[in-house]
Amino acid sequence: MATTSECATAAPPAWRRYYELTKPRVVALITFTAIVGTLLASPGWPPLRALICGTLGIALASGCAAAINHVLDRRFDEQMARTQSRPLPSRQLTERRALIFAAVLGVIAMTILSFLVNLLTAALTFLSLIGYAVIYTVWLKHATSQNIVIGGAAGAAPPILGWAAVTNTIDPNALLLFLIIFVWTPPHFWALAIARKDEYARAGIPMLPVTHGVEHTRLQVLLYTVLLTVVTVMPFLTRMSGLLYLAAALVLNVRFLYYALALKLTARKELPMRVFRYSVTYLMWLFAALLIDHYLYL
Repeated sequence: MATTSECATAAPPAWRRYYELTKPRVVALITFTAIVGTLLASPGWPPLRALICGTLGIALASGCAAAINHVLDRRFDEQMARTQSRPLPSRQLTERRALIFAAVLGVIAMTILSFLVNLLTAALTFLSLIGYAVIYTVWLKHATSQNIVIGGAAGAAPPILGWAAVTNTIDPNALLLFLIIFVWTPPHFWALAIARKDEYARAGIPMLPVTHGVEHTRLQVLLYTVLLTVVTVMPFLTRMSGLLYLAAALVLNVRFLYYALALKLTARKELPMRVFRYSVTYLMWLFAALLIDHYLYL
């Protein structure tokens, strides 16, 4: 007979289960980088429709891709402690309901972007959705240890989408924002992969620490962090941003390099997750610095 405490910890309310399907923390970061792209695309304040409708459409499409990812990864999520409590492996939702939810989000997103923003943004968003939810999840993730590097293109697209929502073009500066996220993705995710190496191995997912070992992965994290430091100086060198951004980028990069070097030289168990968590903060503040610098150009 179930106790009162066991009943209290039963499945969360329906809205919460569907909300978790969208990977809200990931989508929040994606949406933020898209908003930065939207704001940087205009010398002043961007058109209100592009800002609101573009952001909403991109966010809904990201939620759609996340929900599809949940469905396609269900049997792998069941084998990993990090993901066992997700709505599908924990039997809080059925795959059918998750797919219907994803379809609704996708249709609404594409309708908003196609009719209220522009077709270029809609097309690019759709390609990013397919790239992450299908090509990466179904094929790349299980085909090569370079899955994160190649699949990172889909996750790096939001600034381009936000920029296109305003200009209806693919601008070189938007591609530079894309490049920053693209280079950031490997050290960000490989740090997590080191921490969860045994879980990925048990699930049969060929993440770099599983196929090439932890030491090799630590070296790759350091090398990509060095490359990221170079890439993040480029907005200043191309005069896309000013001294305020440069100062922030240098401070953020020094700390990231410190963590990456410590990860390479020591075997402290807490370091991989510390690098992973800092990388999220790093990207958020880096793009915030781009935005602040844009409106307070020095």
